[in-house]
Amino acid sequence: MSTAVSEFKHVSYLWDDATAASMAGDEVALLIYRSNLLGADLRLTNYGGGNTSCKAMAKDPLTGQEKEIMWVKGSGGDLGSIKKNGLAALYMDRLLSLKNVYRGIKHEDEMVELFNHCIYDLASKAPSIDTPLHGFLPFKHIDHLHPDAAIAIAAAKDGKQITQQLFSGTIGWVEWQKPGFDLGLQLKQCLDENPGIRGIMLGSHGLFTWGNTAYESYINTLEIIERCAQYLQENIGKKAPVFGGQKLEALPKETRIKQAAALAPILRGFCSSQTKMIGHFTDDHSVLEYINSNHLDRLAPLGTSCPDHFLRTKISPLVLDIQASDNLKDVAAVKAKLAPQFEAYRQMYTNYYNTCKHPNSPAIRDTNPVVIIFKGVGMFTFAKDKQTARVAAEFYINAINVMKGAEAISEYKSLPRQEAFNIEYWLLEEAKLQRMPKPKALSGRIALVTGSAGGIGKAIAKKFVEEGAYVILNDMNAERLASTGEEFKAQYGKDAYATAVLDVTSEAQILAAMNEAALAFGGVDIIVNNAGLSISKTIQDHTEKDWDLLYDVLVKGQFFVTQAAVAVMRKQGIGGDVINIVSKNSLVSGPNNAGYGSAKAAQLHLSRLNAAELGADKIRVNVINPDAVISDSNIWAGGWAEGRAKAYGITVAELPAYYAKRTLLNEIILPADIANACFAFVGGLLSKSTGNVLNVDGGVAMGFVR
Repeated sequence: MSTAVSEFKHVSYLWDDATAASMAGDEVALLIYRSNLLGADLRLTNYGGGNTSCKAMAKDPLTGQEKEIMWVKGSGGDLGSIKKNGLAALYMDRLLSLKNVYRGIKHEDEMVELFNHCIYDLASKAPSIDTPLHGFLPFKHIDHLHPDAAIAIAAAKDGKQITQQLFSGTIGWVEWQKPGFDLGLQLKQCLDENPGIRGIMLGSHGLFTWGNTAYESYINTLEIIERCAQYLQENIGKKAPVFGGQKLEALPKETRIKQAAALAPILRGFCSSQTKMIGHFTDDHSVLEYINSNHLDRLAPLGTSCPDHFLRTKISPLVLDIQASDNLKDVAAVKAKLAPQFEAYRQMYTNYYNTCKHPNSPAIRDTNPVVIIFKGVGMFTFAKDKQTARVAAEFYINAINVMKGAEAISEYKSLPRQEAFNIEYWLLEEAKLQRMPKPKALSGRIALVTGSAGGIGKAIAKKFVEEGAYVILNDMNAERLASTGEEFKAQYGKDAYATAVLDVTSEAQILAAMNEAALAFGGVDIIVNNAGLSISKTIQDHTEKDWDLLYDVLVKGQFFVTQAAVAVMRKQGIGGDVINIVSKNSLVSGPNNAGYGSAKAAQLHLSRLNAAELGADKIRVNVINPDAVISDSNIWAGGWAEGRAKAYGITVAELPAYYAKRTLLNEIILPADIANACFAFVGGLLSKSTGNVLNVDGGVAMGFVR
């Protein structure tokens, strides 16, 4: 019978007997089911961390004989979403025979290549470094996880003694060692010396548990982690206040958010000194408890313990020496104060590398911090993409939880610097990095496209995301914006975009959108002024209201969005792009078009003026002049189509063909054509072009710029 959910307070019991029964006899399906349940609870393991396995009999395709096969999570992937193609399948007899050719710990990395000679399923994932840790233990089902509660004990100064007492000798202990072939042998030795144990604690690292069935392994894992968590809860705050008590109070939530949004672009600029980085911000309760504490200055430099943690967070965070109450509006003064702090961190990291490197170590990587702490406000993380930045924050929160628990029961102990270096610059990790896909053209770039919930704006936003950028979707219509957000989430995932309701005539909403960009991604690199409307009337029919609306949206909107974006770009100090979607009408005269056409002409010349002023900041300003983009356009949904049709003496239905026929290429212009033109300006091939106009109109001779 299953254990009742109510028996667990610190972990989630998710096993469903009916679901498991439907997989009876299929050990691999049960392994995947168990893995997904374990990965669904971040208290059990962090994103991408841990691995699980099962051993079962299967037919050898060459001999037809039944052979014992181990299915184990392959290199990369996440337990919460793993499927069969994320597993590696190996012949157990071949894997065990590798002991015969093992030359000792100095040569253990060469064993990884030999795993390929043990592959059973040629379509399976590449085996990970943890493969022998599962293979050398005799159990049918094994879980290796990184739960905060267990690592808190594993990273405690007295972790071995605490484990022995807490579990009355039923959990073994293996001292810290880099994962690999030799650690697998040590696990087996620990089991041999302690027959009947339920699991093994890995010093500073994590937990191994097992069972003879998928359910036995699952329930054993939960029970052990539950006991660790319960023990921590009983002791946290018992002997002394958490982290030595609070040294300062966090700012109120609204003020924290304002301070974080103001500082994020400055931090992003410093962190992007080598490669453009994407940011993430959190002011989670556990973060605030830690960063505002008396013990922060002692604990932060120690770094993390679990390899999964510091691989993503670097050896230690940068704790900013600024006050939460400081005025951040004086950007030059803030930069002057932060510059030596970043330089000191880079030098610390360089010294760490030079002190610990081996003759064959990979070259030093980016020396900027990943985790940045702003006391009283929150924590920033910066990485090459949003998911990595977000996950880095999650992992550092895991590390905070570990420190909190370890300090409550003993004293937190981080990995020695040399051991940390040996993991961070492990040749096998470097090989994994080298296999990563090359960055896309817009990787590390952040774009805000006004009016991006439909039509041209949405096409541009999609193109940018597909080329690696992150976008702030916005529209003055909240319902339309929400629908587009769901579309992007389904198509590109939750990390690809953020949303902001934005009426470009509202200064407050413009600033809010820029703050959203700063909080979600760290700043902004590309602005596309696309939001617009059109009114086609004769001179006699044009009203003052019509005139003001056109100029407010098209001209003032373009100017004030650009102005706000430039302030962010200057904070970053890494340049940027402004693309203004104008119109053929900025150059071509036509009937019933005085307000719209003159506003478009103003947009065009404003673009030239901005290009002339912003070049010194490496901010490029360019113009796209479309014509007759009818598909999915708000402009054509109003009275504009009727007005233009009336002006040309044709019906609305005849407009697409009419516009196409009057072009030199006889082509209908689509939103995707405008998106491609925008990408041409920001994709890297035109990085020395500014103040230019690119016509995307099928060829209208009257619209030629020269």
